[in-house]
Amino acid sequence: MEGPSVSPRGTVASLLLLLLLLLGRAPGGAGQPIRPQGPGTTCEAERQPRDCQDVYDRGAETDGVYLIYPGGPGLPVPVYCDMSTQGHVWTVFQKRFNGSVSFFRGWNDYRFGFGRADGEYWLGLQHLHLLTLQQHYELRVELEDFENNTAAATYGTFALSPNAISAEEDGYTLHVGGFVDGGAGDSLSYHNGQKFSTFDRDQDLYVQNCAALSSGAWWFKSCHFSNLNGFYLGGAHLSYANGLNWAAWKGFYYSLRKSEMKIRRL
Repeated sequence: MEGPSVSPRGTVASLLLLLLLLLGRAPGGAGQPIRPQGPGTTCEAERQPRDCQDVYDRGAETDGVYLIYPGGPGLPVPVYCDMSTQGHVWTVFQKRFNGSVSFFRGWNDYRFGFGRADGEYWLGLQHLHLLTLQQHYELRVELEDFENNTAAATYGTFALSPNAISAEEDGYTLHVGGFVDGGAGDSLSYHNGQKFSTFDRDQDLYVQNCAALSSGAWWFKSCHFSNLNGFYLGGAHLSYANGLNWAAWKGFYYSLRKSEMKIRRL
């Protein structure tokens, strides 16, 4: 008994269909690639939040720790989101309140970040650069002393090395402006245009290493009017300018109890 005949035309059509499927293109689909829709795919990754504003836009409304993706899909970073201050949403990148985490650290720690988002921490210069590279941000600095007094300073523009091909080579240069006083005075505009320095990477304008002299890491010039990454010295201190200092508010001989640096998208 002879089997069913198969026409050459049908065989060719079947082979073409198989080839299209192997190439990931659907017949009749205008040559568009088939895009997978499962977990971890590009479509889901496109929805991953880059900052706390994105977290809020996706339904979160409570202050706390969330994951953001400033470096793109697959690179999560925990961060504290402030969703209540002044009715805005803020991404906190520096937080100090009890001295439990040492901030006298080297370049790599400040570049990549350290600490815990549910405690004291520094988000990292590279993460900050990537955030401010793609959006316009406002900076808010919040301070508290050991007598429960609070003050703030706001800057309408904030970015790190926005025009640099390599932000690290550029020193994560500070671009800040548009100061608005919230009782703290302006101790940051002096540092505008300066590179970030640590004790193991001196990029300031002073003859000595300001980071080593001031026991901190900052956008030092010659040397500073603010040093919020300095030693946690617990109020008044005898040493000069090496505490958690904001000179315009408390001078160079008072180390603050709390500091928060946070940005919001404009």
